[in-house]
Amino acid sequence: MGNEPAPLPAPATANGARRLAAHPLTLWIAFLLVHLILGWLALNASGMPLGDVFLVYKPWAQLAAQGSVVGIQTDWVYPFGALVPIMLPLLFGADNYTGGWLTLVLLLDAGAFAVMIVGRDRRRVAAAWWWLAFLLLLGPIAVARLDSVSTALVIVGLLWLTYHEKVAVTVLAIATWIKVWPAAVIAAAVVVFRTRWHIVAVAAVTSLVLVIVALTFGSGMHVFSFITMQTGRGLQIEAPVSTIWMWQAALGVPGAFVYYDRDILTFQVTGEGSTTAGSLMNPLLVVSVVVVLLIGIRAVHRGIPVTRLLPQLSLALVTAFIAFNKVGSPQYVTWLAAPVIIGLVYQGRGFRTPAILVSVTAGLTQLIYPYLYDSLLAAQPGMVVVLTVRNLLFFVILGWAVTALLRTPSPAETATDSFPLKVWPFREQAVEPISDEPEGVAAER
Repeated sequence: MGNEPAPLPAPATANGARRLAAHPLTLWIAFLLVHLILGWLALNASGMPLGDVFLVYKPWAQLAAQGSVVGIQTDWVYPFGALVPIMLPLLFGADNYTGGWLTLVLLLDAGAFAVMIVGRDRRRVAAAWWWLAFLLLLGPIAVARLDSVSTALVIVGLLWLTYHEKVAVTVLAIATWIKVWPAAVIAAAVVVFRTRWHIVAVAAVTSLVLVIVALTFGSGMHVFSFITMQTGRGLQIEAPVSTIWMWQAALGVPGAFVYYDRDILTFQVTGEGSTTAGSLMNPLLVVSVVVVLLIGIRAVHRGIPVTRLLPQLSLALVTAFIAFNKVGSPQYVTWLAAPVIIGLVYQGRGFRTPAILVSVTAGLTQLIYPYLYDSLLAAQPGMVVVLTVRNLLFFVILGWAVTALLRTPSPAETATDSFPLKVWPFREQAVEPISDEPEGVAAER
């Protein structure tokens, strides 16, 4: 017994591994490797994950450079602000547009990554590693759509929200004028923070400035066309509601089949009752968002801490935008990264469950697109099973977030919640935003 070797110093080894994982050089090398892998996959994977970039974005950018600007001279499916990231890759030359796009996404993600890791806060480092894993699980689509741009901006906006509210809300409003979904995060902030009218004012002024810019260029009512452009479309095959008709197509039910809509440039599914379902989805989406907001307001009045409310309400609203949407593009999964990141930053292990669920959702989404998308277009039963599981996960995530909003966390659960001491580039310590909680509740905590 006395001659046995001494046990390895496990705690010291673990601490060394944590220090290595938190070292800026390690983090940035991992960041670059992940983006190089994603860029290579985007350029080489089957299914043309960059198809929208060089078949849709590039022609729009070239037309705009020639004076025919979508959203100004014509109606457009995206808000006016999306023209900026679509035009910027032309600075690299038309022949290098795709490389320019990937560079743009790399730079924006690098900015969001820097905001996350500068300061080497333990929870933010963990959130940064989770984000890199999430991007790899989601695959090339994570860098191949406008959603990549808006997601990076929302991550920055959420991390800045308790340090410089005006700047943070401005960033979130700009992101909303690129893709609409960040409006869900702004809505969550309006519910959670007592400074809600300041948030509304900043978002409104930012939006007004962008609208005035568009009107100055002669857009007229085209600047608002993105609001109505989506209403008349059918059911996209990946949308959760479409699962019903995808199964009908897979089982050979007469009248159920997948087709390509040349106006919207996407694959949709049709069958008995699909038109009625499509017409009901927008009202259902509105109702679901209103219900989640009411649950959030109730949680505010129960005195739930901001560190719990903001991540959970943001996740619930963003997931509702996906779960009750008749458009189910694979890049929508990127939206879920922002609320998960802020949840991991505020709560640490308390947000582990949704982080795992979102990671699994990302992995299934990459399996669906781009690699086995042809099988889904053929409505092969095996791929419809994968699609079904992925779509059910949206409702599981939504259910977790809503349940978390409905319950009152114990003091032990919230005892370790915190805001980071500083977030780059701001130096001052964050002051916890005050929610509308009763004085008695605050005193108990």
